[in-house]
Amino acid sequence: MKFKLSLVICLIALQVFTACSQKTKPVEVERPNIVWIVSEDNSKHYLKMFDEHGATAPNIESLAADGLTYTHAFSNAAVCSAARSTLISASYGPRLATHYHRKMEQVPLPEGVEMFPAYLKRAGYHTTNNAKEDYNLFKADNVWDMSSKKATWRDRKEGQPFYHVFNIGTTHESRLHFTREDMKKGTKTDVNSVFVQPNHPQTELFKFTNAYYHDKIQQMDTEVGEVIAKLKEDGLYDSTFIFYYGDHGGVLPGSKGYINEMGVHVPLVVHIPSKYKHLVDETPGTKVDGFVSFIDFGATVLNLAGVELPKGIDGKPFLGKGVSGKEVAKRDETFSYADRFDEKYDMVRAVRKGKFKYTRNFQPFNFNGLMNNYRYKQLAYQEWLELYEAGKLNEIQSQFFEPKHAEELYDVEADPFETNNLADKPEYIETVKELRANLNNRMKSMPDLSVYPEFYLKKVAFSNPVEFGQQHKKDIEAYLEVANLNILKFEDAKVKIDENLKSDDAWKRYWALNTCSSFGKEANEFVSVAKEIAKSDSVLINKVKAAEFLGLVGKQNPVNVMTKALYDTKDGAEAVLMLNSIVLMKDGAHKYKFNIKQDKINKITLEEPLVLRRLEYINKK
Repeated sequence: MKFKLSLVICLIALQVFTACSQKTKPVEVERPNIVWIVSEDNSKHYLKMFDEHGATAPNIESLAADGLTYTHAFSNAAVCSAARSTLISASYGPRLATHYHRKMEQVPLPEGVEMFPAYLKRAGYHTTNNAKEDYNLFKADNVWDMSSKKATWRDRKEGQPFYHVFNIGTTHESRLHFTREDMKKGTKTDVNSVFVQPNHPQTELFKFTNAYYHDKIQQMDTEVGEVIAKLKEDGLYDSTFIFYYGDHGGVLPGSKGYINEMGVHVPLVVHIPSKYKHLVDETPGTKVDGFVSFIDFGATVLNLAGVELPKGIDGKPFLGKGVSGKEVAKRDETFSYADRFDEKYDMVRAVRKGKFKYTRNFQPFNFNGLMNNYRYKQLAYQEWLELYEAGKLNEIQSQFFEPKHAEELYDVEADPFETNNLADKPEYIETVKELRANLNNRMKSMPDLSVYPEFYLKKVAFSNPVEFGQQHKKDIEAYLEVANLNILKFEDAKVKIDENLKSDDAWKRYWALNTCSSFGKEANEFVSVAKEIAKSDSVLINKVKAAEFLGLVGKQNPVNVMTKALYDTKDGAEAVLMLNSIVLMKDGAHKYKFNIKQDKINKITLEEPLVLRRLEYINKK
């Protein structure tokens, strides 16, 4: 009897143990596959599904048929490395110092934050990239299983979920570096059928360039179709989220490299796989009008994959569990930034909220058309400049080669090419105030590191940019306050300008000098102070900035001061900034003549390739 009782107890215990074991055994989460198909350098304006003047793209349109079309998707930066660094980090470039194109030096992510594919790998994903990276960040070994032109999802383990990026270079800017001889071959697209935007010359060359690019868009669409076909061939189409998007805007003159709508408003279509419709609070086959930006893309992928979002990123998901379609529809803001593009410097920030776009030019004297060697390989760029110099452009077409306004406001629904600045119109005062405050709050809260010159950040901050920013928040706010003097009326700003020109702080003097250059001849009362700074400032770049102001207002030839500073510096990054001012003086209204002797420049300075690129242009016969 005792034996039977013991046996019963043992059997009951075994059943309880088995049941408990089954309950505590981790449940395997079935995760969707995710593919990004990325075309280079094309804004949404070149696709008919987004813009009436665009080309048809049947393969991309097929993704939209059972997916979502995002009408307000934005790159936060308008050029490759800055945009791709934003994507891979899910964070704003000016906070991380990843927004300069291209890197003079790579920077680390903040402590505890990784490139987002690393989190996918940890969750069991096979991660591959084919093939462009172009990051301004250090990349750890745990990001990609493979990143090359051979990378494919087909190398994964059986049943393993995957994240795959496929880059298409067919629409890249370099494809428009055709010659006059190439033009004789013609285009498939009728040159007389294309739209030439109103700020461009209405010439045969611009018609041809648009038609030629339409051909490239259609070729790119064919390549998109090839990726889709492979997924279907492998039986993966119904279990894979497919994102198609452009890596930033472009690519005709005045788009790539500039944070106007042509530079940052990108196409985005997301195919919703039937197997994972439950992860999406939207109806497939519809349009989403809410604003999404590149900072959000990585967060969205992680959320779709069921991976917890890391602390320390700036983006938030627009698809996946817990994301409400109604909430996404209410999103109506995007923030964008532009600084150095190759050898050309500027500092521009913009906030778009709904239909209004507020653009802040911190150095408005740096006109948009300032020489960038790579941009001007395009025949259309060359012709645009030639027509301007010949006086054959109208007012709107000429804006590209003339000083900008410190503040710009556009109704981009009524004025998509941003030709009619509303910032000074009385009826828009409150809109300007609201968006100005929005932008300043963003720059302070990050904080935005660009109030320091890049060469200085490279020396003191690039080992840990985020930590540097947090430690110097008050200084950054103070420099931003000086930089913002150029949006005031001169009479309201001049006391503070005078105070900061005489400051012991080098960067307050730097921004006070930029402010003088912004006001131009209105600031002539500071000519004597500027002459003293140009002669004796302890910081070389401030001597150059003082000479820049004096040169712009025609009160002193800047050649000797700028040339000597260039010879004296032992910092290639500082020299690139100096050379930007030299090119501005050379090509600006006064056409100052420089004769720079390369053998007088420090050998260390000449190790920076961008210095050589500028010298090539300046010394060109």
